[in-house]
Amino acid sequence: MKENKDFKKIVEVVKNKASIKQEIYRNTFTAFKQLRETAQQLIKDLSKEEESFDEAVSLTFTDKDEFEFQLKIGGDVVLFQMHTNVFDFDQSHAIWKTAYVKEDNSRSYCGMINIYNFLADSFKYQRFDDSAYLIGRAFVNKEKHFFLEGKRQLNFIHNDFVNQVIDQACMVDIVQHAILYSMDFDLFIPPYKHVQEISVGQLMQEASGMRQKTGKRVGYKFSFEGE
Repeated sequence: MKENKDFKKIVEVVKNKASIKQEIYRNTFTAFKQLRETAQQLIKDLSKEEESFDEAVSLTFTDKDEFEFQLKIGGDVVLFQMHTNVFDFDQSHAIWKTAYVKEDNSRSYCGMINIYNFLADSFKYQRFDDSAYLIGRAFVNKEKHFFLEGKRQLNFIHNDFVNQVIDQACMVDIVQHAILYSMDFDLFIPPYKHVQEISVGQLMQEASGMRQKTGKRVGYKFSFEGE
């Protein structure tokens, strides 16, 4: 095939976009493996303190697959999940205002790791309609710079994308704060008006499996989420 302007453009795109995205994927996957090892070690360390906990409190680490693992601590499950794709940010995002990204636009491409909080009973009783919450997500770029966004402390501990490079100390912070937030995020009774009616079919479905939809804030919004 004769080389032409379009062919050369394809070569440049593959070199400057596809290749960079593969590098970002590898960086994100390495970070995710570090998170997994950190979480696994934390459960081992907590297990050494089991004598001071109620005997019914469960502490487990479960490896689901290479892109997902979860921690169960008492009534909470904290699930970490790596997305296999690489993303860019909308031009309105704050990172586009930094000299770091303006100098090299490809620094805005990031891999993503999501952190969810589930109720342990949602799995135990197979309540498939229960709500889970995205409590944080980490973004990693080609230079291993990263930032974390999420709820409360998860939105403040690592938000310096320009200067923050992911390391072991960051991993410990992320796992520990995700657990602390999840355990401090209590289950509230839903407003009466949201549960005052139930159909016969719903009652029959729920009677044997405790399947009434449950979530930590069913019927509520966080005060900082607005109306």
